[in-house]
Amino acid sequence: MTYDLMIFGIVISILFYEITGISPGGIVVPGYIALFLNQPQKIGITLFLGLITLGLVNVLSEYTILYGKRKFAVMVIVSFVLKALFKGIIDYLSIPFDIVSIGYIVPGLLAKEMDRQGVIRTIASMIIAACMVKLGVVIMKKGILP
Repeated sequence: MTYDLMIFGIVISILFYEITGISPGGIVVPGYIALFLNQPQKIGITLFLGLITLGLVNVLSEYTILYGKRKFAVMVIVSFVLKALFKGIIDYLSIPFDIVSIGYIVPGLLAKEMDRQGVIRTIASMIIAACMVKLGVVIMKKGILP
């Protein structure tokens, strides 16, 4: 089912962008989010890390020249470091809950799109696209559609 969600997620992401002109967080994000729709804490942590990444990179861009691909690369690196720090803190504190984000790069992809098109538009489109992905895969697996 993971493979199906990811492939269908890419298709839905492209179609969503072509129809609405709004990116659902990046081409692979809806598939990853759809994988974890039953674990909202992971989605929440991922969004939180994406917002923190966006804030840190915007502050950093006040002191350095960041734009285009360079800014995107810094967002991915910052999200990677934040995820690693967050995971390290959780492990160090021995918190028994499964409080982790989705992937290391997904928060960076979300931060890029939040920076480009706004936080509300990105989060709303991501949730809509992820639900479409999950629903589509469930319908295909149940054999409702031929």
